[in-house]
Amino acid sequence: MTLKILYQDEYIVAIHKPAGLLVHRSMIDRHETQFAMQMLRDQIGQHVFPVHRLDRPTSGVLIFALSADVARLLGEQFAGHDIAKTYFAIVRGHVKEPGTIDYALKEKLDKIADKRANQDKAPQDAQTEYLPLQHFELPFSVSRYPSARYTLVRLHPKTGRKHQLRRHMCHINHPILGDTTHGDGKHNKFARDQFAFNGLALTCQQMSIYHPVSNEKLIIMNDFDQRMSTLMSQWGWQFPSTDGLDLVSVNG
Repeated sequence: MTLKILYQDEYIVAIHKPAGLLVHRSMIDRHETQFAMQMLRDQIGQHVFPVHRLDRPTSGVLIFALSADVARLLGEQFAGHDIAKTYFAIVRGHVKEPGTIDYALKEKLDKIADKRANQDKAPQDAQTEYLPLQHFELPFSVSRYPSARYTLVRLHPKTGRKHQLRRHMCHINHPILGDTTHGDGKHNKFARDQFAFNGLALTCQQMSIYHPVSNEKLIIMNDFDQRMSTLMSQWGWQFPSTDGLDLVSVNG
């Protein structure tokens, strides 16, 4: 596999991370042999330094630094929530109006990787802005309802908690399609069986950062997730232009 490079200069490189690919080696998935970090290092012939993460099932923009110093500078931006991220997701149900989810999240700890971490940390502040873009209604009965309803939403996380978008959308009863942890198993099975959709319907489409050396604003954009566009095309969706999708982040 050759990773798609979205942006590269002498300080940073940004790629499209496919769904299902781990960012780096993990104790949780010891059997895996492919990781974005090692693949990119081999592809460009130099060491890369991760500065943020994307969950394994999430596709989209992933940024690496090309030195430890640049990684530190970018890490400060991520820690300070100075990065504007734009995600798209397909969620269960019809989301009627835009809004903001302000719901603190208790840190999710892994029994293996986080066994030495503090197990009693208080919930952390977490905010997500969401905007419904298009509704779908399919003539299939799923669960107790006579039809299956979904919404394409644009999401802007203002904080960066683990599984924030998945947990927040579940909190407002619009779980992301394909989420096996926080989602709706009946709708996940329906999408697999009826439309051969496997995985999580969540992608990081755009990221806006300040260049760690020049301090100029840098907007890195990705193509729309092919898995999600194929699924919605089967539902009668006509893929709009970039302007139609309104890829500019909520913060502009």
